Amino acid sequence: MNSATVRTLLVRGMLAGLAAGMLALLVSYFLGEPSVDAAIAHEEAHAHEHEHGVEVVSRTMQSTAGLSTGVLVYGVAFGGIAALAYCFALGRIGRFGPRASALLLAAFGLIALYVVPFLKYPANPPAVGDPDTIGQRTTSYLLMMVLGVLLTVGAVILGKRLAPRLGNWNATVAAGAFFVLAVGLAYAFLPSFSKVPEHFPAAVLWEFRLAALAVQVTLWTAFGLVFGALAERVLAPSRAGAGEQSSGTRKAPVPQ
Repeated sequence: MNSATVRTLLVRGMLAGLAAGMLALLVSYFLGEPSVDAAIAHEEAHAHEHEHGVEVVSRTMQSTAGLSTGVLVYGVAFGGIAALAYCFALGRIGRFGPRASALLLAAFGLIALYVVPFLKYPANPPAVGDPDTIGQRTTSYLLMMVLGVLLTVGAVILGKRLAPRLGNWNATVAAGAFFVLAVGLAYAFLPSFSKVPEHFPAAVLWEFRLAALAVQVTLWTAFGLVFGALAERVLAPSRAGAGEQSSGTRKAPVPQ
């Protein structure tokens, strides 16, 4: 893959990330913000000391312009990095077309970078978590992300090595078992942080975590679909053109 192709895929990856970020923004606003508001209201109602200071950024600004800027900028940066990873992984994860490779990359990325850390250290709304352990929690979460990436890459390599001897199905099962076992051992040895205030509503905590998961699933899935279509136009233009022609209106045959 030459530099011009990589540059084109990088730009298209950033555009796909922007589109995915817009969808994730809608999910975040309509599913995540209500639980954030509920958590903030609970925190204020149960605060022992109320400090009345100048509010630098209003809650309205945070949930609108601030949220939009953060999610969209993140989406563009995420799309560019994912596009570069796609250029490296293309052809190395199997004989898949551009679209299938993009969806596989999105699935692996979602599992490695979010689902694996999320199951050990799920997202918490305001008022949940000990402020004294924020440094340890951040370090442990980043370590879990790194382990998720390394174990995912290791499982893919293991599956490819075992495929000639065991067959694709058995090799995939063996690689999956290795991944689950290794992640389980990491969960067992890494510290846990599960301090939830006694009176914090369980429903709010559950809704916030589901919303956080839904945002990431939307982001990765939308990116895989959009970027796969854009990448196919670059890497397999004849196939993309044939798909457009088959879905278009066909001319009626001329009667003889």
